[in-house]
Amino acid sequence: MSIKIRGSVWLLAATALAVPGMVQARPTSREAALEARLQRLEAEMTQLRADLKSARDEQAAHADQAANQAIAVRQTAEQAQAQALAATRTAEAAATKSDEATAKATALADAAPKQGFRSGNSSVVLSGYIKLLASSARYSGGDDPSNSLGRDLYLPQSIPVFNPASPTSPTRVTDFTAKQTRFWVDANTKLGSHALKAYIEFDFQAAPGTPQALGQGTQRTTNAYDLAMRRAFVQFDRWMFGQEFTNFSNPAVYPESTDYVGGVDGLIFVRQPMVRYSLPLDKGLTLHLAAENPETASATAGAAALIENGEDHAPDFTARLEYAGKFGFLDVAALGRQLRVDNARTGLAHISDSRVGWGISTTGKIFLNEKHTSDVRFQATYGEGIGRYLGLNFSPDTVLQANGQLGSVRNLALFGAGRFALNDQWRVNLIGSFQRVSYAGYLNRTTAGIAMYNRQAWSIAGNVFYSPVKNVDLGVEYRHGDRRLVNDLNGHVDRLDFAAKYSF
Repeated sequence: MSIKIRGSVWLLAATALAVPGMVQARPTSREAALEARLQRLEAEMTQLRADLKSARDEQAAHADQAANQAIAVRQTAEQAQAQALAATRTAEAAATKSDEATAKATALADAAPKQGFRSGNSSVVLSGYIKLLASSARYSGGDDPSNSLGRDLYLPQSIPVFNPASPTSPTRVTDFTAKQTRFWVDANTKLGSHALKAYIEFDFQAAPGTPQALGQGTQRTTNAYDLAMRRAFVQFDRWMFGQEFTNFSNPAVYPESTDYVGGVDGLIFVRQPMVRYSLPLDKGLTLHLAAENPETASATAGAAALIENGEDHAPDFTARLEYAGKFGFLDVAALGRQLRVDNARTGLAHISDSRVGWGISTTGKIFLNEKHTSDVRFQATYGEGIGRYLGLNFSPDTVLQANGQLGSVRNLALFGAGRFALNDQWRVNLIGSFQRVSYAGYLNRTTAGIAMYNRQAWSIAGNVFYSPVKNVDLGVEYRHGDRRLVNDLNGHVDRLDFAAKYSF
């Protein structure tokens, strides 16, 4: 047993010593396959390292390229910003030049007249309007003579009154006229810091009728009418010299009407030569002072006809305080004058007397909307010896009595009107006017005195105006007017007007 064991031990030992030699001497197929796999693995690892290095190199290259692109983009953005800044500066410079050019153009536009033409350093503008008036009137107390002023316009003192002592029947008349066509020339001159203006205005209505032999036509043939000056003055800064509407009133109060004046009964309406000075007192507040042409319009007891005496020694003095703003305007005015009559005879036939005339008035126009297309207008006047200033001389300034003394005459006049724009083309006007004359109590009220003198007048009117295009106005107006004498004789007129006017 021990011999077998020992033999086995020696056999195992010999085998152990022989195996390494055998292995080294000739490898097996499995070991060869494993060796091949290891070699392939090492090759793949080598290739993987090469690919990883290539990928890293490529990534680094892309990163460098992206960085370069970012730098290029930033540089491009900086260049674009610089170009935008340069363009902005160029635009600002261009805008500055444009503003300068606009200012120069504006200066040139201001230097050049927007209308009219230039004469030296003056701009001259010719403006006016062509007007046709067609009217139909019914008089309750008789007939108003043809070609008289009362046929061309509403004139309360021309309304015929019914007299039972010599009764007359009502009459109806129709007239067409273009006498109210008007034009004016306006010249403005800049003299450094001074303002110089000249203005002259004409129409064909203001001229008194003249015989056909002296150049005026008749309604039967040519209908030719004299040209008459309405206004003509020169204005230098605050001074005005010439003929203008009296400073005792503001003509802006006159209503829109088919008539020449519109509601003249209670309105101040006088144009005359004057010297006027305008003094600004505050924002919107101005004081106007004027010395105006004097003329005493008297009537002699027993005759209602007015007489222009032309014997005045002092001008009529007026003062008007005006406050104007976006709301419209408000005026307060005062008048002081001398009334004088002198027949320039001698001895007992010499008649000479004088007295003081005075008046106060308030006038206003208040706008009803922001466009100033609607408004209300008013005027209230009271005084003594102011007859010629009211209602186109509806009453005398004074009455020359049989004893050679002048009697007092007082007047109260009221006027109101509303202008209401329906839209840009249509508008409506409502007009009311009133005048009351009070003669001194000591004056003789018989026919040998003041019985036939005007005592009261009033009228109401309504019209509609339509402007189909700019500068063209078409209007229809109805008016009722009433006249009453001291002896209570009265008459009235109902008048329907159509007017067509083109302004230029």
